[in-house]
Amino acid sequence: MSYPRSPSDKVGGIVYFGRMVDKIRLQAAGTLHPDLQANLGISFDKRCVDFFGVSYEELAKKAGEGLDDEAILEWGFTAGRRPDEEEILIWNEFMRKRGWKDEATEVLLRRKKESGFADREEIQTMFDYIDADEGRPVRRGMA
Repeated sequence: MSYPRSPSDKVGGIVYFGRMVDKIRLQAAGTLHPDLQANLGISFDKRCVDFFGVSYEELAKKAGEGLDDEAILEWGFTAGRRPDEEEILIWNEFMRKRGWKDEATEVLLRRKKESGFADREEIQTMFDYIDADEGRPVRRGMA
């Protein structure tokens, strides 16, 4: 079973999008890690498709057509909307900092404790947690 790429990785300058596309592809191939299957199309995935104004089902269909990441992103811009540079900056920073001193902090702290990461102070955001939980180095903490 496989994990998708880090949520911090960018496609077209946008964080999380590539991870969502990876999850769709891995699910279709039957190799998506079971821990991630319950979250397909919800949570961060839903925020991401809402950012473009497309449905998760439509995006998943495009991903299933064998398009590369950039082509799927371009499709999202055409079928939904093309965010400007300012909107992309706001999206990236919002997503990158999710769980750091906001309403998601309680969820982050609970997940850290459940995963045995309670003492890992470098895990300060959901992106940090995802990377640690999936065995990747944490790229940086918010402090």
